[in-house]
Amino acid sequence: MTQILHDANKSAHPSARVRWGILAVVLAADVLDLLDATITTVAAPSIARDLGGGPALVQWLGASYALALGVLLVLGGRLGDAYGRRRLFLTGLAGFTAASVACGLAGSPGVLVAARLAQGAFGALVIPQGFGILGAVWPRDQIGKAFSLFGPVMGLSAVGGPVLAGFLIDADLAGLGWRPMFLINLLLGGAALLAAVRLLPRDTGDRTVTVDGPGSALLGGAMLGLLGGLIEGSAGGWTLGPALLLLAGTVLFAAFCHRQRTADDPLIRPSLLRNRGFTSGLVVGAVFFAAVAGLLYVVSLFLQQGLGRSPTGAALGLLPLSAGIVVASIACYRLIGRFGRRLVLAGLLITLTGTSWLLALIAARGTDTAGWALVPPLLVVGLGMGTCFGTVYDVAIGDVAPDEAGSAGGSLGAVQQLANAAGAAAVTAVYFGTDGTRAHATVVSLAAVAAVTLVCCPLVRLLPRNAPEQRH
Repeated sequence: MTQILHDANKSAHPSARVRWGILAVVLAADVLDLLDATITTVAAPSIARDLGGGPALVQWLGASYALALGVLLVLGGRLGDAYGRRRLFLTGLAGFTAASVACGLAGSPGVLVAARLAQGAFGALVIPQGFGILGAVWPRDQIGKAFSLFGPVMGLSAVGGPVLAGFLIDADLAGLGWRPMFLINLLLGGAALLAAVRLLPRDTGDRTVTVDGPGSALLGGAMLGLLGGLIEGSAGGWTLGPALLLLAGTVLFAAFCHRQRTADDPLIRPSLLRNRGFTSGLVVGAVFFAAVAGLLYVVSLFLQQGLGRSPTGAALGLLPLSAGIVVASIACYRLIGRFGRRLVLAGLLITLTGTSWLLALIAARGTDTAGWALVPPLLVVGLGMGTCFGTVYDVAIGDVAPDEAGSAGGSLGAVQQLANAAGAAAVTAVYFGTDGTRAHATVVSLAAVAAVTLVCCPLVRLLPRNAPEQRH
């Protein structure tokens, strides 16, 4: 480390050692984000039992993080352009670490949800800066080496997040239960922050870049109202309160849409929304990501509440699905240039097959379903999900002009996170709102996921035929 810091101070053009150090910092931040996005998939029931809050807390734990991240992701990128990527990266990483500690110390459901929102918000400041920082310090002819590590590292993190959460909960370190899975970020985030302070290059930013704060505020208020109404209505009954939240969310979303048409520099360029291929990909991707985000939560809930597994057992039960995602994502990277949108359709059909298989199995055997019997359908579901994860948004920008590719990519990433939030809330609302056994609730929820996936299939023909020749 000492040699790396010496090299960083010695030259305005970082040496190879410094570049690899910077890459490690960016990867560490992305891993922290992905770990905290996935840990509540298996931890939610344990947290709800400890703090109270019931089904509403289970739904909010995942939705709140993805909501804040999705709403502020594009804004975070613009702020980095305006005020400097180093400054935003450091601010976001410090805030994310502090919010993680707040999660670990939370004594009530409200405090925990607020801390999760803060985690997502600060994550949205960190994540958009990474690729820009790497692009500034890596030579163009070598940057592929850096980017090639993201897929495997993120894949391992997606698999490891739930397993780590389950292990820490079952280990019950110092009698703290689920709290160490958040408190560990004080060490991980603190170490990454210290390295980032010393290694990241300084930049001043461009103060002429415009930031659509009002648009982000309207979108955030709209999503908070819509998700709040959906969650509170499904968990506590459809009284006046949830109805008013849904109404407020709808009004604010209409105001957001108006803002996008009239703002000088909106979050989503109007020309992108006039591109049929892009908007079709946006819709297909959003609906699919919402469906499978809910599926992950429901399967985890069934493993714990239906089959009585521990958090670690539930995490291990999800490993076939995670493995399928990683394998298919890597494979499709090389296949997308040849098959284009046909690969998206294949992913949807594979997901539909696996979901239907899982549904039929649980419908037939209920809570007597053997753990080994879940492995094949979960693996198939994971293969389908990975096929779509690696293709749908790449194909969506197939007809996008080169000067709009950055805006399109940022918009798609934000929509994916918002879809994750909406899906986690909507599908778990079906689960908790279904009378009967947990097996019956799981079957109904999986049927909803299968129906939504089926609806996406005919829309694939509206996507561009192929992804761009040069993918970044």
